[in-house]
Amino acid sequence: MTTALRPLSTGELLDRTFSLYRSHFGLFLGIFALPHLVVLAYQCVGLIFQSPNPKLPDLLLSLLWTIGAGLLSLAVSAASQAATVVAVSQVHLDRPASVVDSYQRVKSQILPVVGLSLLVGVFAGLACLALLVPGIILLIMWSLAVPALVLENKGVLDSMSRSSDLTQGSRWRIFVIWLLFIVLGVGVGLLLRWPVETAAGVSSMFALQRKGPGWQAALLVTAFISECLVGPLVTIAFSLVYYDQRVRKEAFDLQLMMMTIDSPPLPPSPAQVGA
Repeated sequence: MTTALRPLSTGELLDRTFSLYRSHFGLFLGIFALPHLVVLAYQCVGLIFQSPNPKLPDLLLSLLWTIGAGLLSLAVSAASQAATVVAVSQVHLDRPASVVDSYQRVKSQILPVVGLSLLVGVFAGLACLALLVPGIILLIMWSLAVPALVLENKGVLDSMSRSSDLTQGSRWRIFVIWLLFIVLGVGVGLLLRWPVETAAGVSSMFALQRKGPGWQAALLVTAFISECLVGPLVTIAFSLVYYDQRVRKEAFDLQLMMMTIDSPPLPPSPAQVGA
């Protein structure tokens, strides 16, 4: 199923996102689920050794374990996003794509994507602390940085600059897409967590966390399932937004771009040629 070489409306982008997800559900679910299982296992091990009456050394160890979980989750999320971007490109050309092949294609780019995610998170987080709106604007500006890094083989800062250029003029549309997927993610999370909270006899996840390691593990499992279901949709959507913005801004032949994915970087944009 090859993407039409024309600008797509927001509705068409969302329709194509869900269409790709449905037709290649196993592929995208596998890309997200397999590495995130490592994070889930790590978190569950931490629950096993959790002390019911923690003292200061136990609290410090728990803090270090939590930091480790955060770093591991960052690395896994970066890897799964990069592999999903490649998988989207492959299925657009009706080429065979697999979980293993997708990861093999981006293995040298995982660390740069981790660095990119950290940089975007720090800058946007600081901007949100200062004032919420600037942080949201930065997140929108850099929402296409991962596809730019993976598909054009750019550096971290160049990818952020490239994303800023590509999103210019379409940031309101990108904000709407972000908002829709945030609502979807929250809704799926609540839907999956509700049976667990009902079984535990509590009304919130905070109360559930105080019920003991078993219920905490159940909470982690629901978060894992939610991430694996919604995460691919978000990455697919913004991969398609990246393609659409190049068509809109550069009249770029999308099919040619995807045919050259095996030998990055992609052909330079007209602005780059004239530089």
